[in-house]
This record gives sequence, C-alpha cells and structure tokens, in this order.
Amino acid sequence: MPYKEKEIEKHYYTIGEVAKIFDVNTSLIRFWEKEFDILKPQKNKKGNRLFTKEDLDNLRIIYHLVKERGFTLAGAKEKLSANKEDVIDNVEIVKTLNRLRSFLVELKENV
Repeated sequence: MPYKEKEIEKHYYTIGEVAKIFDVNTSLIRFWEKEFDILKPQKNKKGNRLFTKEDLDNLRIIYHLVKERGFTLAGAKEKLSANKEDVIDNVEIVKTLNRLRSFLVELKENV
C-alpha cells in the first residue's frame, strides 16, 4: 500500500509527522537521512529534526525508489545521482495515477 498522501501546508514537520505521512518508523527516516545526501532537515536548539516541504519531496522520491520500486539503497543512490529529474517525473506520474485510481474506485462505488 502506498504511503498516505497528505496536503503539504506547514513550513516544518517533526520526524513523527513525517513518519506518519509515509507510514514508516521514525528510525527509518533517521536512517535514510544518514544514507541520502539530499535529506537535510534543520534541527532546533534541542536537536529535534524539522523537515521542510523540500525534505518531504526528497523523502517521497526515496520512498518511491526503495519501497515501491524495490531498489536497494545503493541502487536508489545511483538512480538519484544518474538522473534525479527522471525519478521526480516518475514519482509524479505514479502519484497522479494513484489519485486517478482512487477517484475511479470511489466513482464506481457510488454508482
């Protein structure tokens, strides 16, 4: 099941909120932060991570490659370094198709 789509409205998200959005453990978010250079959450004075919309977009790309497409971490890193724009386009296409599918299923149930 794909992660839960949620409208991004806030400027900063806690690691707990990010974990809920992607339906993963906070430890996985911290692990991905260490593994992928594109993740750079800010930290407040207490050391708590604060994720921006850009961080969420990057996490969405990583999630797509690792969880939905089945890439290894090394494969995902290579794919991102080789052609990040293609990956972003693919993520957007999958996102659009999932929304379309949800709409069609809802339409079918209401007929």
